[in-house]
Amino acid sequence: QVQLVESGGGLVQPGGSLRLSCAASGNIFSFNTMGWYRQAPGKERELVASITSGSTNYADSIKGRFAISRYNVKTMYLQMNSLNTEDTAVYYCYLKIDRTIYWGQGTQVTVSS
Repeated sequence: QVQLVESGGGLVQPGGSLRLSCAASGNIFSFNTMGWYRQAPGKERELVASITSGSTNYADSIKGRFAISRYNVKTMYLQMNSLNTEDTAVYYCYLKIDRTIYWGQGTQVTVSS
């Protein structure tokens, strides 16, 4: 059984930085697509960034500010810089293996002065 656990969320002032981590456990033996979605209150869940073995993809709203990376097949990060209030949301990591998508429980990021 694959499980994902996010960490690193919290309260930060505008202009600040946070690094989110996603740790996967279970039978994962190769690079698959991993990524981050976020959902703000009253809004639909949106893709923030994704990473495969050879490429990364970013939403236009966070390009140049966020960076996604992977330490190994089970560990992923999202470095978030120059945060603004519009980045406030619950951030979810996901892992896609074949046609199955696994989700973490989410971590709250609040950007406020």
